[in-house]
Parts: sequence; C-alpha cells; structure tokens
Amino acid sequence: MSGERIIYLPLGGAGEIGMNAYVYGYGKPGQERLILVDLGVTFPDMDGTPGVDLILPDITWLKERRHQLEAIFITHAHEDHVGAVGHFWEELGAPIYARAFTAHIARLKMEDAGQSPETVRTVSPWPETVEAGPFKVGFLPISHSIPESSGLVIDTPKGRLVHSGDFKIDETPVVGEAFDRALWEEIGKPGVKALICDSTNVFSLHEGRSEATVGPEIETLVRDAKGMVVATTFASNVARVKTLAEAAVRAGRSVCLLGRAMRRMIEASIKTSVLADFPTVISPEEATQIPRENLMLIVTGSQGERRAASAQLARGKYQGLTMAEGDMFLFSSKTIPGNERGVIQIMNAFSEQGVDVVDDSSGKYHVSGHANRPDLETMHAVVNPQLVVPMHGEHRHLREHVKVAGAGGRKGVLAVNGMMIDLSGNEPTVAEYVETGRTYLDGSVKIGALDGIVRDRIRMALNGHVIVTVILDEDDELLGEPWCEVMGLPEIGRSNAPLVDALEEDLSQFIGRAGAKTITDDDKLEEGLRRIARQTTQNEIGKKPEVTVVISRLA
Repeated sequence: MSGERIIYLPLGGAGEIGMNAYVYGYGKPGQERLILVDLGVTFPDMDGTPGVDLILPDITWLKERRHQLEAIFITHAHEDHVGAVGHFWEELGAPIYARAFTAHIARLKMEDAGQSPETVRTVSPWPETVEAGPFKVGFLPISHSIPESSGLVIDTPKGRLVHSGDFKIDETPVVGEAFDRALWEEIGKPGVKALICDSTNVFSLHEGRSEATVGPEIETLVRDAKGMVVATTFASNVARVKTLAEAAVRAGRSVCLLGRAMRRMIEASIKTSVLADFPTVISPEEATQIPRENLMLIVTGSQGERRAASAQLARGKYQGLTMAEGDMFLFSSKTIPGNERGVIQIMNAFSEQGVDVVDDSSGKYHVSGHANRPDLETMHAVVNPQLVVPMHGEHRHLREHVKVAGAGGRKGVLAVNGMMIDLSGNEPTVAEYVETGRTYLDGSVKIGALDGIVRDRIRMALNGHVIVTVILDEDDELLGEPWCEVMGLPEIGRSNAPLVDALEEDLSQFIGRAGAKTITDDDKLEEGLRRIARQTTQNEIGKKPEVTVVISRLA
C-alpha cells in the first residue's frame, strides 16, 4: 500500500508529565484514519492559573478531523489519562475502549459531565483485540500504581507499535497484575516497529522496588505508634490503601476512609472484582467513638490539595475528627513537583498541633509506579523494537530516554507535543508540526489558554483594580465628580490621603482641562481617564492597576 503512512502525534504528555493525549494514524497523508490513546488532565496552581478548575489538552487539530477518528483507548484510570473524557467526548464522538476497572471510572467521568456512560465499552485483556479502522488494538496487562493498567499493542498494515502506558516492572504488586515477562516477549517476537515508552523515572538509576516491600515497613510504623494514626496516599493507589488498612488491622486498629475520591476508588475496585478481602471499614461517626490509640484514618490529600481531608484536618477538623498531640501523620506518597508548597504547609500545620509527621524521605513508605532506568532498559530488551519513542515526561526526561535507547543500540526519537512523526520507514521523520497548547476548564466553561482571561485575572491579582465612573449630561457637561472604587489596593497612598480621594481629584482636573474633542469621544475620554488613574496609583502606591472606565451619557 504505497503512499500510506503511520503517524504518531502527541497532543499532551510529551514534554510534560500529565494531560496525556496521543494520536496514532494510518493512511494517505491528510486522510489517515486515527485513534486516540488517553485523554487526561493536569491541575492548575494559584501562581500561573488562578481560579482555573482543570487544565485540558488543546485538541483543536483532532476536533477538526473527528470524522477520521475511529476510537479512543484509555490505558488506565489515573486523572492524567482519563480525566478529560467527559469534557471532550461530545466534540470527538468516538467510542471509548478500556478494561473493566478503567471503564468503570471512565463511565463515572462521563456521567459527571452529563454524557452517556454507554459510550464506554469494556474490553478483556490480550489476546482480545478491537478493530478500529486499519488498526487492531489489544490491552496488554502491566503493573503500575492503579489496578488494571495496560500497555497497548497497536497493529497496523505496516507494522506493530507498542504503547507502554505508565508502567513499572513489579512481579509482586499486591493488587493488580504482576509483570509477565513471557507475555511481553511474545508480543515482541513478530517484530515491533516502535515502542512508545514511559519516561518518568529515567533519571532514577537504581532498580525499582516492588509494592510488596512497603507493607512490612508500614506495619512496623503503625504497630509502634502511640496515638491515632492518619495516613495519606494517592486515592488511586488501591494496593497502597489496602496495605495501609491491613497494617492497621494487624495493629488492632479500626480503619476509616476519609475523602470522596478514596471511597470511590475502593468501591470501584470491589465492584469490578479487582480488589478482594479489603478490611472492614467504619464510618466517620463511628470513628469519633473509638479511642485514638485504636484508630487509623486513611485520607485523601497527599499532594496538599486544599479541599482534601488531610488539609482540612490540618486546619482543625474534618467530619467531626481532629488531630491531637502525640498522633502520627504518614505521607505514604511522593510529592509531585510543583506541589511542595501545599504539602509543606500541611506538615507545618500538623507540627504546630504536636502531631508527628512522617514522610517518604527515608524511602521506606512509598515506591514509585513508574519504571526506573534499569527497568526501562529491561523493557527495551524484552520488546526489542526498531525504534524507541519516549513519552510521558518533561523535555529533559525525553531527551535522556533517547540517550538510554542509543546506549542500548536502538534508535530513539525525541517527539514533543505537536510534533507529528512518520513511523512508516526505517528512519523516523518529522511529518509536520501541529499547534498545541492548553484548554482551561474555568467553572463550567472551556477557555483557551491564550484567550487572555486568566492573564487578566493574574494582572488584577498582582496590581489590583480601579473602577472609574463618570456621568455626562446632554451638553457633555460633567454631572458631579468622577468617582472611583478600588479593589486589592492599599487605602492610603504616599500623600497620606485616601487613594480614592487622590484618584478622584486628579480625574476631575483631567476632565476640567480636556477639550471638546476628548469629552465628546468616548474612546478618547476612556483612554485619558485610564491613563490618569494608572499614573495616580503609580505615584501613590507604586503600582499600575487594571482600570475599568464606565462612561454614562444622559440623553
């Protein structure tokens, strides 16, 4: 089939960690049939995206080609892989395929967004495959920090691709499927054109540890604790939640789960038969009646989220439960870069309450769900691809992963968001560059990152806001004086007079000096009033605020 090609195009997740969205295509240039692997979100911060609820990938390129899109495949149920399905499905319209646990979470996402959950279809693991246009796609079990994670075997008329998904090599994962080396070797035997591979921990040089190694350390810690024990981890890390709960039971403690996400994940795991024999849990109301030394809470908020259970406990109380001197709080998790400030604030708040805080600085109480460099090298050797395409990583991770592939005698290609790679031949080539970016979910509305809305919000946060109002009669004479309202600015300026008084005086003088051409032209008048307001505020307090001018003319 000459003239047809295989393309790979990341729209999110390549050059960053989070917001994963990877397009694969097969066909003649511009006419390819497409599939999308994962559709995730990333999270805002108050510094760069104040007030934003979620950050989604910019899928404009894909929306414009929705008639070419055959299917959406979700590798696992982490938010950065499944979180955007409900927000974007109406604009894409393709069926969604996932394994049982992931499908359950995806259906909840669809319902939350007011979409039909029937669009999500459950698929059994390999060797079952889904035909999607020219593609045959199978879900290959892999160990990670959430149940039923899968890599994807993507067969095309011009060769086999393997998309690793997020993974680690763990033969004793506690919950979920162990890494099956023989199965992955079998996948590689027919020949693999390209392995598109997780890069998150490429800089970690030691072999990854199994989830099973965490249990004994946590059991010792909980057994020796004197007061109430509270532990937090990623709600999706069902294996860790189970390990924590079992450690509590062995220490003679009752277990209470706090936080909607925590309960939701455990319920989903039980409902889809991923999780069996989870310890009995008690309600928050029951927990308040139990002696502290006989109680363990497992709570949400490992990343310092302000609304989560851990942050609310740090601020005082959550569902009738409080921390006290002599209690212990365990972070059985890694702090994601960018979340350090929120986590440290919580740690200090607990310390002020006399609570002993234990984090993972010792390396005892958490293991990563991503493959370290030796495990990446193992995956390269097991799958034995012609080409390694790093994904799921910042630029430095992708670049380093290309070097690792090269050291193993394999060609690597660095492809970031928006870079379309032609994988058809023996040498990958850049087919074209696609404009990519971010979409913000702001309340219930999706806005573009370049629309200026968040930029204006940041400017107001940094510089404050002044509203100037003037009223003119039918003869263009000023009725009364201009008046001002200020927000986010000091009340008194350098002149020791109220800032509002200084503004109103300078604005009155400006109007008194203005000629007829300015007074009769709303645009010129608005421009002049804004300039004076900014100048006066700069002189008084050293800031140039955002200014809104309201001009009313009486007929």
